[in-house]
Amino acid sequence: MTGTDWAAWQESWDRQQEWYMPDREERFRVMLDMVEALVGPKPRVLDLACGTGSITDRLLKRFPEATSTGVDLDPALLAIAEGSFAGDQRVTFVAADLKDPTWTARLPHGSYDAVLTATALHWLHGEPLTALYGQLAGLVREGGVFMNADRMIDGTTPRINAAERAHRHARMDREKAAGVLDWADWWALAAEDPVLAEPTARRFQIYGEHADGDTPSAHWHADTLRSVGFGEARTVWSSPSDALVLAVK
Repeated sequence: MTGTDWAAWQESWDRQQEWYMPDREERFRVMLDMVEALVGPKPRVLDLACGTGSITDRLLKRFPEATSTGVDLDPALLAIAEGSFAGDQRVTFVAADLKDPTWTARLPHGSYDAVLTATALHWLHGEPLTALYGQLAGLVREGGVFMNADRMIDGTTPRINAAERAHRHARMDREKAAGVLDWADWWALAAEDPVLAEPTARRFQIYGEHADGDTPSAHWHADTLRSVGFGEARTVWSSPSDALVLAVK
């Protein structure tokens, strides 16, 4: 892996994700604001479905005394994460399948101040997501927090949803015409990279092309989190299409 520009891959990933979510940094800012407010500036964090380590990167830049465990199954994104944070003793990465009921046994700690995730759990259907939330209730310490920022659709507002989607896709079409990389373009580049080609091939064997999970409402997420053992849960940030739900143990 010598000579691979991991910072460039991180930058490329961020720009690709921002095509879908131009307010991505705002949700990260609110997420870290609430970490600081509820568990302080030196948290032990589980970066759930961490991808390239986007949350971990922002966490450590804001809170240098924090520590992070990143967990994911994607071998290509984990390769970028591990390359980016190589030598940083504050960070550990774990390869694990969140659908495996024993995945928590791979973690280096039995409890965390905060479990954070973004734009990832829509890969899961409602039943396995509920089971995962139950496991997270056992990992978050008393007084600790869980936060999930993702696409969360309110099915009771179909006209609003349709208008928002049309407006969002019109912007995306304009930016795509101007040369912005989308998901497929980005993965095509990764497949051509000498270091990432093999883990990218394995990644598509594991996941296929894209998510086939659910995007329930923020209310569903909050209700489900309370039902599995969190004391409080509600939305702390939202856009017309996405939300950040915070739960306190």
